[in-house]
Amino acid sequence: MSTDTSNRVEHWQRTKRLMFITLTIWFFFSFVVHWFANSLNAFTFLDFPFGFYMAAQGSEIAFVITLFWFVKAQHTIDRECGFAEED
Repeated sequence: MSTDTSNRVEHWQRTKRLMFITLTIWFFFSFVVHWFANSLNAFTFLDFPFGFYMAAQGSEIAFVITLFWFVKAQHTIDRECGFAEED
């Protein structure tokens, strides 16, 4: 197996793992948090019921943070495997 082929395989494996982690985070904040909104309402955040806050703002904030984290992590993978745009 050539170095180029092994880099491609490693790049794809790491990218796939990152994608699954990101999709798991997305699923958690899209569905799981909302399924348990009534239970989360037992807590408050900024004087709002926590379940309401997560449905109204918290999930969206988590999505934006996840997006920036994903881009940084993917760029690191690309750079380490030799597929970065500047290469």
